[in-house]
Amino acid sequence: MNYPSITKETTEQAYKQAQARYSDFDIDTESILAKLATIPISMHCWQGDDVGGFESPDTALSGGIMATGNHPGKAHTPEELRTDIEMAMSLIPGAHRLNLHALYREDGGKFVDRDAIDASHFSSWIDWAKEKKIGIDFNPSFFSHPKAASGMTLSSPDDGIRNFWIEHGKRSREIAAAFAEALNEPVVNSFWIPDGTKDLTVDRWDARKRLTESYDEIFAKEFDPRVKEAVECKLFGIGSEEFVVGSHEFYMGYAITRNKMLCLDMGHFHPTETIHDKLSAMLNFIPEVLIHVSRPIRWDSDHVVILNDNLLDLAREIVRGDAFDRVNIATDFFDASICRIGAWVIGLRATQQALLQAMLEPTDLLKQLERENRGAEKLALMESFKTLPMGAVWDQFCLQQNTPVGAAWLNDMTKYENNVLAKR
Repeated sequence: MNYPSITKETTEQAYKQAQARYSDFDIDTESILAKLATIPISMHCWQGDDVGGFESPDTALSGGIMATGNHPGKAHTPEELRTDIEMAMSLIPGAHRLNLHALYREDGGKFVDRDAIDASHFSSWIDWAKEKKIGIDFNPSFFSHPKAASGMTLSSPDDGIRNFWIEHGKRSREIAAAFAEALNEPVVNSFWIPDGTKDLTVDRWDARKRLTESYDEIFAKEFDPRVKEAVECKLFGIGSEEFVVGSHEFYMGYAITRNKMLCLDMGHFHPTETIHDKLSAMLNFIPEVLIHVSRPIRWDSDHVVILNDNLLDLAREIVRGDAFDRVNIATDFFDASICRIGAWVIGLRATQQALLQAMLEPTDLLKQLERENRGAEKLALMESFKTLPMGAVWDQFCLQQNTPVGAAWLNDMTKYENNVLAKR
C-alpha cells in the first residue's frame, strides 16, 4: 500500500488555520516549534536487536527482560544496527540522541568480559556519533550474563560476583566520561540492576546494605561533571516478584544523599501507578531526574510508546513545571513482533507529540484560574484544548524538520523493510 503524502501547500494552509486558533489564547506556535526542535529524546539502541547486544550469539536474556516476537529484519551486527538507527532517525523530527548499553560494545573478534571493557570497545560508536552529530548516553549492563544468573549482582552475598559487577560499574563510568570528552557534551549514565528474589525473603536488610556499599565504591571517584549519573528503581520483575533490592524508596534515598539523578521508568511501578505526580516531589530534593518512557500493559512489558493519557500527563507536568532543563527524557521499549524501525518511529514521534500538545496549552491562564478558584472555567478550557488542531501544528513541525508528514513515513519504512531488512 502507498500511504498518501501531504503536500507542502496543504500542510501550511492547515497550519495557518491552527496557528490562528491558538493565537486566540496568545499561544505562539512558531516559538513552541522552535523550542521543540531543541529538546533531545535519547533513543534506545536495544529496540533494533531485541536487547541482544554483540557479546555472544549464545547469550540469553535474563534479569526479567523479555522481547517477544520474531519479526524479520533484526540487526545482527553493529553496522546493521547503526544503519537501522540512522533510518529511524531520518523519520523522526527534532534533536537526536542515542542511548547505548554496555553489551553493544565491539570486541574486534576477541571476547572481553564486562569487568575489563574500556572506551576502546566503543570507538566505532564514538566515530559514528561524531559523524552524525548526535549525542550518546550510556548504561552499564547488569543482566544477561552468567554472573547475573543467581538474580543478584551488586547486592550479591558472593564477594566474587559482587566485585565483578562493581568493576563493571567503574568501567562504565570511565566509558561514559570518554563519551563526554570525545563528543564534548553531557552524557547520562543510568544504573539499573535486576537484583531481587522470586519468593518470600527473610533478609532484606543485608542485601540493601551491600547494594549501598557497592554503589558507594563505584561512585567513589570523581569524574567529569558532564557525566550525569542516574539510579533506576523498580517495583518488581519476572523472577523478582517478591523483593527488588533497588526499590523506589531505596533509590530515592540514595539519589538524595549521594547527589545522583533518580531514573523513573514508566513501567517500573504498580500497574495503576503513574509517574507524573512524582516530578514536582522529587525535583524539590534532587537537581535532575531521568525519565524512561515506556508503556506497560499489566506489567513492565515495555510496549511501544503511544500518545496515551499517561504520556500526556507526563509531558504536561514537565511543561507546567518549566522543567525541561531538569528532566532528561529517554525511550525504553522493545517489541520484536513488528517492524523494529516502525516501533522506534512510533514511540519517538508519540513522545514528541505529547510534549507539543502540552506546550500548546495555556499553562499560565490555567494556573491563574486555579488560583482564583474558577474550577469550571479551568476544566472547560482543559477539555476544549484537547480538540484544538494540534495535528496541524505537528505536521508543520515535520515539514520544517524535513521529515515525512502524516503517514507518509510508512512508505519509507516499508521500502527499507523490503530492500534491507527482508534480506537479512
